[in-house]
Amino acid sequence: AVVSTQSTGGKKWLADLQTIKTTFVKEYISEAPAIILVFKVPYHDDEKGVRHNHWYYEASVSIAVGILLCALNNVGLVTVTSTPMNCGPALRRLLNRPDHEKLAYLLPIGYPSDKATVPDFARKPLDEICTFIE
Repeated sequence: AVVSTQSTGGKKWLADLQTIKTTFVKEYISEAPAIILVFKVPYHDDEKGVRHNHWYYEASVSIAVGILLCALNNVGLVTVTSTPMNCGPALRRLLNRPDHEKLAYLLPIGYPSDKATVPDFARKPLDEICTFIE
């Protein structure tokens, strides 16, 4: 697989990926027993051809996926939010979805593998990500 570093952040992006040992091989996708594809839909046309915008669809999709992630975790399933580069149009065509629908999330779903590992990222201190106003 060829990765265009121009559109993805260049050498720094590739260097950052090395620290978490990610490659174009995505076993978490190919080994998953199920995959949920979440498409964002900015509008729909009714039966008369009148276009109806879906305001705040980006936020709505993200909130819905957050609730889905909690529900999956609650029943012991795991996933990783993923949007593999450049696969949205191909998946949309494969599933016969309209051109205006865009892949927002690809969620491989399953039970955790005994071999699963998670990178040990340090959390940022609260004062770096939050401002308290009294």
